[in-house]
Amino acid sequence: MRVRRLRAGLRGWGGVGAMATVCALALAFVLLLPRTQSHGTAPAVGGSRAAQGLQARAGDCTDADAQNRSPAPSAAGGPTVDAIRKRGYLSVGVDQNSYRWGYRNPNNSSGALEGFDIDLAHRIAKEILGDGDKVQFRAIPTNERVPAIRSGRVDMVVRTMTITCDRLKQVAFSAPYFLTGQQVLAPRTSAITGYDTSLAGKRVCSATGSTAYDHLSADRRSGTLPATTDISTTVPNQLDCLVRLQLGEVDAVVTDGALAASQAAQDPAVRLKGGTFTKEYYGVAMKLGADDLVRQVNRILDQYRKDGGWKASYDKWLSPTLGADSGSATPPVPVYR
Repeated sequence: MRVRRLRAGLRGWGGVGAMATVCALALAFVLLLPRTQSHGTAPAVGGSRAAQGLQARAGDCTDADAQNRSPAPSAAGGPTVDAIRKRGYLSVGVDQNSYRWGYRNPNNSSGALEGFDIDLAHRIAKEILGDGDKVQFRAIPTNERVPAIRSGRVDMVVRTMTITCDRLKQVAFSAPYFLTGQQVLAPRTSAITGYDTSLAGKRVCSATGSTAYDHLSADRRSGTLPATTDISTTVPNQLDCLVRLQLGEVDAVVTDGALAASQAAQDPAVRLKGGTFTKEYYGVAMKLGADDLVRQVNRILDQYRKDGGWKASYDKWLSPTLGADSGSATPPVPVYR
């Protein structure tokens, strides 16, 4: 019975190719992705309303301005950048299951990763190493993004990662490269209307370690969210929430609106409910103390915005789901510390 329901829920994914995507979720936690189009064989190394009042302080930091704390751009080298150049490739933590962000297109015979975040990772590799293909991708679950950076498993994470004060205590961030906000995803026929009292008595899924869960938890404690809302279902990878929704194990998903829009595009049986209820910025996450790399990435992002690379990538990957005139359709203007 469960298999039949899963197959029915996945009709909007595109048949066999979509089923393969879901099966791949079980491997995503430990999978070392093959280097896409890279050279050499170097080894791997080692979010408004009341919800927006959620603040995690680091000194005088608040989440409303956490995105404004990255150092100014610079082309200067340093120990981190020098080590990457000596090694000959960039190690990047990404998602391989987020449609249009970082995913494997079943229609692409090469099996290469595609999406908005993947484009950015290639651009960073091109600017630092002179070749956009000198990048090694590692599949990183949502709840492993910070540990992967802190342990040195990756040089950076480019994976729809919101800049927050709490995270700034653990990793360094580039200037923001994308604006989004939390939103509710639910079955099209559901009576849920958004992030409001319609969630009373409903089972809501979010990813472990995500800003979505932080808001759900804080808002239920404060009374912004009904006390009967069940937020106990958490998963390592955000996309797993969509599978839980399709199986009928939860009634709704709370995640970034940009990701939710892509998921709604995958499955016509679900839709976005209500508008975004936070304002959040994605940044490229790197190790604390790697200021030379952070400044290099900020320089690259500055050029990426100015030369049209960012807009071209948005138009290709995200405009079909978010729209050409959405609040996310233009890159955020950086403010450096």
